Amino acid sequence: MASSTTSATAFKDLTIDNITPNTIHISSRGFSPRLTFIMSRIVTHLHDLARETRLNTEEWMAGIGFLTEVGKMCTDSRQEFILLSDVLGLSLLVDAIAHPRPPPATEGSVLGPFHTHNRPPLAPGDALSHDSDGTPCLVLCSIQDPDRNPISDVEIDIWETDSTGHYDVQYEEARTDGRGVMRSDSEGQFWFKGIVPVSYPIPNDGPVGKLLGMLGRHPWRPAHMHFWMRKEGWDGLVTALYISSDPYIISDAVFGVKSSLCISPTPASTSLAQKYSIEEGSPVIEYDFVLVRDEEARELKLQKNREAMERLGSRKWRLEGAEGLPIMDVD
Repeated sequence: MASSTTSATAFKDLTIDNITPNTIHISSRGFSPRLTFIMSRIVTHLHDLARETRLNTEEWMAGIGFLTEVGKMCTDSRQEFILLSDVLGLSLLVDAIAHPRPPPATEGSVLGPFHTHNRPPLAPGDALSHDSDGTPCLVLCSIQDPDRNPISDVEIDIWETDSTGHYDVQYEEARTDGRGVMRSDSEGQFWFKGIVPVSYPIPNDGPVGKLLGMLGRHPWRPAHMHFWMRKEGWDGLVTALYISSDPYIISDAVFGVKSSLCISPTPASTSLAQKYSIEEGSPVIEYDFVLVRDEEARELKLQKNREAMERLGSRKWRLEGAEGLPIMDVD
């Protein structure tokens, strides 16, 4: 069991210059080498931030107050901390680190704060959205491996806003619409009927919205539709498809857009309209998703982790576990 006391260190009179190594030393007696490593880096960067910016007491208190308000805004249906992570670019960064994908694998995007596990099962061709004010849209997709072989029985979470730019969980009255879960068929295909996505502002009535205003940033996201794909043995994919003509496509408030994920709906041909029982000329979104196996993603992640630690330059770390995460090397 770890002792609640600590042995004397070389640091007796703590100063601006020696508080950082002392804090790291005192915090290095836990049970988790991974936590020790993460905390050592957090302390290093937080202390450097304070020193570099000459942070004063009023600013420190304002920061604590801001984080307190972020916590108060969180509910079962709204995660303000995820929103904060999104607007700081951290969500996309973490996904890119945790899920490096070799070409031609589909790139990831942000999960966002409005995914829920309360989603109805959908059969092929079912309606994702029942919003009569939205523009009906047929979505035809496939899931393949890098060699273009179909991947069947992939679980696919799908969610989008209504025509006003609101997710179902943003309404006070309980409702479930604009979301569902389905599986790819034996040919790796799945299709459903939704509405053409619309751009919308992220929730800006809380502390994150206030922060954006103070930074002179807008809160808008370009029109998009979310997907989360999972199957045992394959690297999970959280991504989204973005309407390329949207005015916010190059200034997404949460940095989720990637050029490979931008699409343009096309008008349904006569044959397509007849096959899927939709109006000729109505919008159609088509996209081929590509997944990679867990093993391939893990090998790439190990390589990227090793390269990152070598750039860090410290010899007090090593990679451990199946994911090859860096930890403090205390041997």
